[in-house]
This record gives sequence, C-alpha cells and structure tokens, in this order.
Amino acid sequence: MLIVEDLHTYYGKVCALYGINIEVNDGDMVAVIGSNGAGKTTLLRTISGFIHPTSGKIEYQGKNITNSKPHAIVRGGISHCPEGRHLFVPLSVIDNLQMGAFQLKDRKQIKINLERVFSLFPILSERKNQLAGTLSGGEQQMLAIARAIMANPTLLLMDEPSLGLAPIVVRKIFETLVTLHREGVTILLVEQNARMSLAIADRAYVLENGRVKTKGTGKDLLTDNEIIKAYLGGNL
Repeated sequence: MLIVEDLHTYYGKVCALYGINIEVNDGDMVAVIGSNGAGKTTLLRTISGFIHPTSGKIEYQGKNITNSKPHAIVRGGISHCPEGRHLFVPLSVIDNLQMGAFQLKDRKQIKINLERVFSLFPILSERKNQLAGTLSGGEQQMLAIARAIMANPTLLLMDEPSLGLAPIVVRKIFETLVTLHREGVTILLVEQNARMSLAIADRAYVLENGRVKTKGTGKDLLTDNEIIKAYLGGNL
C-alpha cells in the first residue's frame, strides 16, 4: 500500500531523515519506534505532505504522492492523527468530527462514519455538543482519532496517541487501534510506548538519528535484547 524509498527530509540545513526505506502492506499494523528526535514525527509529516522531502519517493497504492498537497493526500485515503491532537478547540465535538469529513460529499457515508466513531468512543456521543477545548486529555485524544477516522481512510497515520495519558486511557486507545486494524484499516503507528506498540504490530521499524536502525516483526523485536535494553527498559 505504501512504499517510502530513499527519503531525505531537511529542516533548513539540518537533515532529519537520511535515506529512509519503509513498506506498509494492505491490512498491516506497522509500528515505528525510537527515541525523541529520531525522526518519527518527521516521517509521518513527510508522508502526509506537510513537509516536502529533498529527495526520495513516496508511493501510495501505486501512485507517486511525494510532492502532493495534504488535502489531496487525505482525499486519496490517508488520514493523519497528529502528535498534540491539534483540535479545533473553540468548536464543539460534533463540529470537529464534521471537519474530519469535510472532503466527503456523501451525507449517508458521513452519518455512517459518525455512528462508527460514536460506537468506538461512546463518551464523544455524550459530549457531542461540548467544546473540544473543555474535554479531558484522554477525551481530546479520542476526538483526534475519531476526526481522522471520519475521513474514511484506508491508511491511518497515528503519531504518539498515548502521549501524556493515564494508563487506563492508554489501554482504551490501544484497544481501539486493534479494533480498527481488525476492521481492515491499515495503520502506521509512531509511538513512544514501544512495548505496547510492538505487542500489537505485525511489523516494526526502529529509527535512530533519522535512519532505520533495524526492522522486523513486532514479536521478534519484543524479544530482541538490544531493543529491550534501548527502548523497553530492561533485559531478557
């Protein structure tokens, strides 16, 4: 579904990604882990068109989207749930959800999508007329995910969905990702919680200083002693 080939991305004169190569197959849950500053967020922002790479290629469903605009990438089937949520805080929950579906013309499909996100996150249905800025941190993260789902994506880019949340909310978020995966949504997940992300991932990449250090199945990396020491806080 997604091929990232020899991707180089700069911030000014500073290179953030050095020749990144990754693949995401249809139906995959692929995790990207690494320390702060490894290039994980830059990778997602480059895929979704917020940053244009200096060189390399991004191919999605057989089409070159390397220099496409973000709105065109969303229309093509990629939704990005960003780090920090970036909600429209002066607007209500329902307005935020409708903004997620702004490119959909089929009102019936929008209604179906609303029912879907309300079934995933019932609290959002209860809070639908509440201003997004008045929600708790966990509720705001649920809304950010739901807004991304409203676009009816075939590929969902998730950037640090558990950041700053209580453990009980983190479990709910990860349960939702597993549910979406089982429903057929392909997910590329960037996450600081390496243990939980590797546990649910089909495959994973480890980024270090803007490069892919290693890759493998989530199961294999969970039992790799070097990965455990570096990212999972312990030894075999």
